[in-house]
Formats: sequence, structure tokens, C-alpha cells
Amino acid sequence: MAQSAYLPAVALRDSAVLDVPRHSVLVRITHWINAASFIALAVSGMGILLSHPRFYWGETGGVGSPSLFDLPLPFMLGGPSGWGRYLHFLAAWVCVLTGLLYTISGLFTQHFRNNLVPKKSDLALQPILRVASNHLHLKRPSEEESQTYNVLQRISYITVVFLLFPFMIVSGFAMSPAIVSVFPVFVTVFGGQQTARTLHFFAANLLVLFLLVHIAMVILAGFTRRMRAMLTGHGASRKRPA
Repeated sequence: MAQSAYLPAVALRDSAVLDVPRHSVLVRITHWINAASFIALAVSGMGILLSHPRFYWGETGGVGSPSLFDLPLPFMLGGPSGWGRYLHFLAAWVCVLTGLLYTISGLFTQHFRNNLVPKKSDLALQPILRVASNHLHLKRPSEEESQTYNVLQRISYITVVFLLFPFMIVSGFAMSPAIVSVFPVFVTVFGGQQTARTLHFFAANLLVLFLLVHIAMVILAGFTRRMRAMLTGHGASRKRPA
């Protein structure tokens, strides 16, 4: 009966690496659905923006009325806003439903409390400055540091999940005539649909900035390893010496 060969180098490598769980199935599914819907929202939002790249304050605004500011974009009145609004509406509801599923699951499983809520000790000025300095100098996190979120990541994720995304939803509702006709409070709280549209635009830019920084940090921490963790739910981690 043939015996398998013993390879010390392979055995040493396998014993030094752990395949640790990183993300649950629900987190991974909602992550990728939200990523796809966010891209659709960004593309369709640009189409809507090109049809009228002017912003106003208050209830009304349009061609011929004074604007709050204009973007240096081609004015394509009645251009790609048709398909843009349809895709934006569809992607927004996909994002809302998956976001609700992720949030409810995160609250019940204590995912937010265990993984995203910053510790009191991390909220001191010194740890925040240290992490910020590492990011600014593009310092790659150590193996141990990459197994958890640092304080800036935790603050940014909590801000996006519980502030920016809800604000985008509410301001989006304020621009929907069908929703406002039933729930006028959505537009009343902003003081007008044009105010809601302007604030919606600024919040969208913050989300795009968050996405770009998020991608940059994934690349810095190790793109292949991070992608593997978000696709399979597991990530490689070296064992600590006994």
C-alpha cells in the first residue's frame, strides 16, 4: 500500500496558516447586491444630473429661475433622465430592501456591536491620530490589525449605515411626487423638494468618496485576500507562535 510523501515545507506552511471565518453568508450577499445597486444608482444619477445640472433651494426651481449653483456639465434638457429615473428608482428600492435586511440582521446577531461600534479606548485622540497617520502614509496593516476594523473604519461604516444611507432614502422620498402626496412630511422636513434634491446631491458625493476610500483601503490591505474573504467568507491568517 503506497504511503503519501511527507513534505516538511508544505506541512510547515499549512500549519502556519489558519483559514479563519470573516463574513457571514448574509453579509456577503447583501454586500454584493448593495455594491451592484450602488453602481446603478451612481450611473443613473449621473444621467438624471445631465438632464438638469443646476441646483436650487426651497420648493421650486427650473429653467429661467435663479439657481443656488450650477455644475460645469453639458445641459441636456430632457436627455437621459427617462431611463435614468427608471433605473434610479429600481436600484434605490433594491438598495433599501437589502439594507434593511442587513441592518435587522446586524442588530439581532450583534454584528454592529461586536464588529463596527468603536471601543471607548479607541475613541481617544491618540489612537485616532495614529490610525489616520497610517492611512495618510499608506502604511499596510499588520496581519493582526487586518483581522478587525480600525477605529476610523468603524466610525465611517457606522456613519454610512445609520446616517448617510437613511438620509439618502428620506431625501429621495422627498423628491418622489407619489410618496409626498401620501406622506407630505418627507418634503416638509426639508422645506421643499429642491432643497431635498440639493442635499441629496451632497450626500451622494459623500457616499462616492466613501466608496473610493473603501476600495483604496482594500487594495492597501491586500486586494486578493480581502476579495477572497468577501466571496468565500474566510480569510487566511497566520498562527501565532506557541
